Amino acid sequence: MIFEQITTGGCQSYLIGCPDTCVAALIDPESSQIDRYLALAARDGLRIHYAIDTHTHADHFSALRLLAEKLGLKTVMHRQSSYRGVDMRVDHGELIVVGKLRLNVLYTPGHTNDSMCLIAEDRVFTGDTLLIGGTGRTDLPTGDPNALYDSLFQRLLLLDPALLVYPAHDYKGRGHSTIGAEIVENPRLQRRERDDFVAMMHALDLSMPTHLTEALRTNMSGGKTIAEMLAEAAASVSFMSLAELRRQIDEQPGDLVILDVREREAYLSGHVRGALLLPRGQLELRVNEELPNPTQRVLTICEYGRISTLAAATLHEMGFQRAIALDGGMKGWRDAGYPLDTGADPQAD
Repeated sequence: MIFEQITTGGCQSYLIGCPDTCVAALIDPESSQIDRYLALAARDGLRIHYAIDTHTHADHFSALRLLAEKLGLKTVMHRQSSYRGVDMRVDHGELIVVGKLRLNVLYTPGHTNDSMCLIAEDRVFTGDTLLIGGTGRTDLPTGDPNALYDSLFQRLLLLDPALLVYPAHDYKGRGHSTIGAEIVENPRLQRRERDDFVAMMHALDLSMPTHLTEALRTNMSGGKTIAEMLAEAAASVSFMSLAELRRQIDEQPGDLVILDVREREAYLSGHVRGALLLPRGQLELRVNEELPNPTQRVLTICEYGRISTLAAATLHEMGFQRAIALDGGMKGWRDAGYPLDTGADPQAD
């Protein structure tokens, strides 16, 4: 078996491949590492046929949708997954065939109701069911400490003690463990009575993942992350520097429509001279009234440059092909010491 472990912060993903057939699978791929996965696969002479998530992740963004779009591969999750983009839904005792490799599916709910582990030869990919020195938490959506107890003590820990354990997370650089070592050394697994284990899991006081809402939204629905939307928007528009805007205001007044897409309160507190106020939330509804000439050059401005990038991309889609965004936003403008006007929109009634 060809094997690569890829670390992204505390997240772990795995590329496994069959050396005889060059067929490969990615387990728990993370969206920011796609180029790295492809480079590793190319180096090892592998073709990635499957992208597999061991469960619905709540702390990072799954790469399943992006990999499917880029490579046309098959996405795989447990049948309980709510993600609509799953091509192959598997259940306990089934096999995922990767060339001559066989991934044996163990259904292990508890961390989430769609959690599963995968056995491949001498190792088991445990997702967030079993971690090195810990277990997955059960206080997030669909978590259940009773189900986790059953998955651990009545299924996963009954496996060969020599099996190598490769989890979806490891924050201390340990890489892997074994079933036997975890049975002996993992402090959570010393609570072998159900009531004790469940009480321990309920008593854990854990902070919420940084991107919990967005990660669950995108991983459950296949929707786009904010970073993806910003990247797509930035790829479709050009930008103007702060210095160039300052020069144009001083030398070519009236040649450029400057559109401030912040909310009114922020605009009134300080804006670029001559800027018109059109909040991003009203853009589609008011653009025909405020920008009657679709051939005119339009520069969008917001506080940090992100919302204005989205606004410029929207204007492009609506036919304003000369729409661009200010690089750096109003924060950059203020930090540069450039002049500000205050008060109402010069075109406001």
